[in-house]
Formats: sequence, structure tokens, C-alpha cells
Amino acid sequence: MAWVYLLIAGVLEVIWAFTMKQSNGFTNLKYSVITIVAMIASFGLLSIAMRSLPLGTAYTIWTGIGAVGAFAVGITVLGEQISAMRIAAAVLIVSGLVLMKLSAGE
Repeated sequence: MAWVYLLIAGVLEVIWAFTMKQSNGFTNLKYSVITIVAMIASFGLLSIAMRSLPLGTAYTIWTGIGAVGAFAVGITVLGEQISAMRIAAAVLIVSGLVLMKLSAGE
């Protein structure tokens, strides 16, 4: 169940990163509230996952989901630049996440 909590926490990290961008420096109340609620939920689920997962594994996977997810949302929703180097970087991050999961032995 810890892996499910960690996955949801990572998705919430993507949500709060996107809504933080939409909040315009916390000047838009709706997006500011969504950001804060998603942050609290993300941290809460991460802490629950860390009860049984190693710190390095849980934190690396959480930040990796957030980084790659925010990258994907930036490209698909916000129209951010896409390049071979950025795609390669995302592939390397995902490769690291897979290796981290495999090394956890759970």
C-alpha cells in the first residue's frame, strides 16, 4: 500500500506544481488554495509511505514523479519547449526511478 500512497503523492506534487504556476505568485486565490491543499496532501501521503519505504527510495521516486510529471504537463498543457535534450533528460530520470524501485526489493 505504501507504493500506492507514494504514487498518489507524486501525482499530487504534479498538481501543486501546475497550480502554483497558475496562481501567478499566489495572487489567484482559487489556484493558491488548490496548491496549498495539494501540497499538504502530497506531503502527508509521502510521510505515510515513508513509514515502510526507505527514505532515499521514497523521496527519489516522489521527486522524480513530480519532475517528469511537471515536465510533461508543461509541454502538453502550457506549450513549453520540447527538444531532444529535454526528452533525453526525462528518459534518464524515469530510468533512475525504475532502478530505484527495483533496488527497493519490495
